[in-house]
This record gives sequence, C-alpha cells and structure tokens, in this order.
Amino acid sequence: MDGTDEQHWGPFGRPLFEDPSARALSRVGVLDVGSNSVRLVVFDGAARSPAYFFNEKILCGLGAGLSETGKLNPEGRVRAMAAIKRFKLLAEAMDLPPLSAVATAALRDAEDGPGFRAEIERETGIRLYVIDGAEEARLSAQGVLLGWPEAEGLMCDIGGSSMELAEISGGQVGRRLTSELGPLKLTSVKGGKKGLKAYVKTVMERLAGEIGTRPKRLYLVGGSWRAIAKLDMLRRNYPLWVLHEYRMTPKELGKTLDWIAASDLDELRVRTGTSGARMALVPVAAVVLKRLVRTFQPREIAVSAYGIREGLLYEQMPDQLRMRDPLIEACRFAEQKDARIPGFGKGLYEFLSPLYKGASPARLRIVRAACYLHDVSWRAHPDYRHEVTFEAATRANLGGLTHEERVFLGVALLHRYKSSRADCHFADVFTILPERELAKAEVLGKAMRFGAMLAVDKPHEKAALQWRPKKRELHIEIDRDAADLLGEVARARLDGLAQALGAEAVVKIRG
Repeated sequence: MDGTDEQHWGPFGRPLFEDPSARALSRVGVLDVGSNSVRLVVFDGAARSPAYFFNEKILCGLGAGLSETGKLNPEGRVRAMAAIKRFKLLAEAMDLPPLSAVATAALRDAEDGPGFRAEIERETGIRLYVIDGAEEARLSAQGVLLGWPEAEGLMCDIGGSSMELAEISGGQVGRRLTSELGPLKLTSVKGGKKGLKAYVKTVMERLAGEIGTRPKRLYLVGGSWRAIAKLDMLRRNYPLWVLHEYRMTPKELGKTLDWIAASDLDELRVRTGTSGARMALVPVAAVVLKRLVRTFQPREIAVSAYGIREGLLYEQMPDQLRMRDPLIEACRFAEQKDARIPGFGKGLYEFLSPLYKGASPARLRIVRAACYLHDVSWRAHPDYRHEVTFEAATRANLGGLTHEERVFLGVALLHRYKSSRADCHFADVFTILPERELAKAEVLGKAMRFGAMLAVDKPHEKAALQWRPKKRELHIEIDRDAADLLGEVARARLDGLAQALGAEAVVKIRG
C-alpha cells in the first residue's frame, strides 16, 4: 500500500497526475491519521475539482491524554489500527494506487509515536509520513486553495492536539505557525475555565505577534470548527446546511459562542447530528475560537470543508492545473459524463452571451457553469427534474462557489425545467438571495430553457439574440433553413424569456 519510490518522489510516493489522461479522471486515496480521527478519503473525477468517491472517519482519540502521559492513548491505538486495517482492505478492493498516508501532531509528539508508526507498517504495509506543524499548516492551506484559488487571508486548522496558522495570498502559502491549541491538549490545562482562557490568550497573542492581525478573511479548517459552524447555522435557522464556504461575521459568531456556552450540549448534539466525541470538544474549541477572532480581528470568517487531505491532492497538481477554475472544471466534467449532448453547453453559453453584455466576470462564470449543467439531470423523472437540478447545484461538493452563487445557480437550473418556482419545496433556501437576484436567476433559467430548443445544432451558428434593454425588446434572428425550429413550444419559451425580462419578443428570419 505504500509508495515504493519514496526517495525519488518524496513523501507522497509518486505524482498523482503523471499521465496526462489522469488529469481528467483520477481515483486517489489519502489516509490521514490525526490526533482525534483517522480518515480515508478517495477522490474521483475531474482532477481540479474532485468528487469524494469514498469518505469515512473514525474518531479514535489517539491524542487523548497525551499531555499527561506523553504517549498515545492505548484505546485510541487499538481503534486506529483497526480503522487503518479496514481502510487498507477497502483501498485494495477499490484497486487504488498506493495511498498517500500522513500523520500529524499525536504521532509526532508522542514518545511511542515512532513505534506505532512501525507497527502500522509491519501489519499493513502502509508507511505513514509524519509531518511537522509547519508542513501541516502548508498542506491545509493548500487545501483551501483547492477550493478558493483566489483566497486571501489567514487559514486556521484545528486538530485534536494542535492548531496551525498560515497566510494565503496570490495563490501562495506564506508564513506558517503551529501551536498546542488543540482541544485534546487543552483539556489538561490547569486552573479550570479561568486558567484555560488565560493560557489560550497568552499563546494567541504570541501567534499574532509572529504572523500579524486583521486578515481580510479567516478560513476555518477542522472538525471542531465545522461543528461550531453547524451550531451557528442552527442558531440562525440558516436554510442551507452546506458547510463549505459558509460565512460568518465576527459579531454573529460571538453570539453563537455565547449561546453554545449557555446551552445543553446533548440537545445541540442531537439537533445537529454531531457525534458525542466531537461535541465533547466543542466547549474548549469555542474558547479558542473566541480568542482567535478577538485577537486577529478578521473582517469575515469562512468555513472550508477542504484541508490537509485536499492539500495532499493539490500538492501533486501541476501549476497549469492549479490555475484552472474548480467550479468550471467540475461543471465541464459533469457535462461530459452526464449530458445528452456533451459540448452543447459551450454553444449555449455563446448563444446567450448577448443577454450578458457588460456583466461582471463573476456573473459570467456562473452563467457558463449553468450552461454546462443545464442538461445533466435529464435522466430524472420529468416531473422532478427541477427539484433534482436545484438540489444538485445547492448541495453538491463544489469548490469556488459562495452560498449565494449556489442558490443563484440552483434557481437558474430550476427554471431551466420549470417556468415557475411556486409550490417548490425550497422557499426557505430562496431567502438567501434578494428578490432582484432571484429574478436574474429566473431569466438565466428561462434563457437556457429556450436555448435548449435549438439543440439540433450549435445554436449560436443558427440564430442570434439581441437584447435592447432601453426599448425593452428581445430580438432573435434565425437562419431561414433553421426557422422551423421556432415551433409552438419554442415560441412559447421565447415569450416566457421575454416576459421575465419585461420585454417583447421580436423574430427576424435572415438569409
């Protein structure tokens, strides 16, 4: 299971994208042995924005009690070994290439860490690469870059026994720091709550002095942060339970941390579906996060579902692949895999482009993504395609997509299949967007709904749209030999698009 060419290729065994064909479709396994959990992730699909073919974690608590004993938790060792043996068998059954296997704070700090690493290699053949804190910070920051190529700010990754910080700017990872502010480590701090807060404050001020404060955005990585983000969603009654790219303001997060401190943790655990082992660490993690925000004073806080495992994947990407847009790559891959006419999305985008003259690059990006995805759910029952496409857009594991953009994309795809969103089950999710944005998403959806009627050929080669907003007129010029494509249903969809624009449709036959 271990790479046999480690000396040549470094700790990751081999280049994951050595063969050009593998850059479009790869299946790669990453084993992450952390202080609190052991996880196997298998990535599959478009290399720049991979899907999660398999993702399983076991909360083993390897680092529990490490501060007092200096050794790995005995029960955690047994559970971790069992998990690793299971993951090895699963990886073999999936016919994966050698796993990229890493271990973090617990194994690097424990007296018996080297012995346990040797035991794992002896019993499973897997050689763990034990990374130091700076390397852990770098890989976690690279995981953020996998989802946000344009990320600017400070990454903070909390594990069971450590907390790492890393600057991110211009697609690069800058200064990196590590600390012992992991919840498992902090449970041994003496002096009760007062002693814990004082210790955390001291360490945090030292970190701030070394790396600076007031980042544009604070990117939170790690299970304890994600558990707190779920609780923030619960307190706010937030309608879209997708953790990646979830945003919080320092003020609202402060309210949530105070609310957690005053709440029944068992009740919160049940309401959010959080494991008991994870919830037990939340109170200590909340103390750390409160001091983190107070000390560093970020403008905004964002949750990243991507971290060290995704960073390992990013590590192996050539620069050319890293520069690609993860959203567009994922949508293009979905079209090639699932659409009835792969490649039609590009022609549809060009056909609709006259509607978006002067639009921002951010909006054009979402329009392009929608065009790639406009037909990938055609196998769903016709009565439910609008729901399937909305769910896929808003719940999919896509990088480079804010929650507002998710909902915009979902509403546009919903209107690709349904003229009205009345009586939909997603009214609460619609509230994430203001009415004017919902209206714009409806226009895009109805434009795709009409453009799809010209799917017998590249629509931009047979017809051309002209949008005259001052006159409130939507013109379409269509070649004479293609005029019969404007049948009864197509004309009704054209009128529906014009109505959504508050305009009148004008048809001209050319040639």
